[in-house]
Amino acid sequence: MARIAGVELPDGKRVEVALTYIYGIGRPLSKKILEEARIDAAKRMKQLSDDEITRIRQLIEAGQRVEGDLRREETANIKRLIDLRCWRGLRHMRNLPVRGQRTRTNARTRRGARKTVAGRGKPRGAKKG
Repeated sequence: MARIAGVELPDGKRVEVALTYIYGIGRPLSKKILEEARIDAAKRMKQLSDDEITRIRQLIEAGQRVEGDLRREETANIKRLIDLRCWRGLRHMRNLPVRGQRTRTNARTRRGARKTVAGRGKPRGAKKG
């Protein structure tokens, strides 16, 4: 297994897909890196020579923020918004959607599992029929 940016890349995957295992690299950036390194995207990771892996590693280290650096930067940006107490910061603080989505319905992934509230639903003494 090749190790790039502190991440073990799977041998059986195509290079284009394997690079996306690195946080901060998606498919478009992966294609761009492979074009610059002059490597066929259809190759498997195990078919790459040490020279090709080194070229990929150098391109990523030279031009991209990935893994720890990127995570730290994103965390710092969110912390800055929270410290400013701006709208987006407050939404982050309260664990609610930040970009204007509705929350009356949906938003379950951000708000978490549904919490049952006492006193909601059918009244106790309601007639049947």
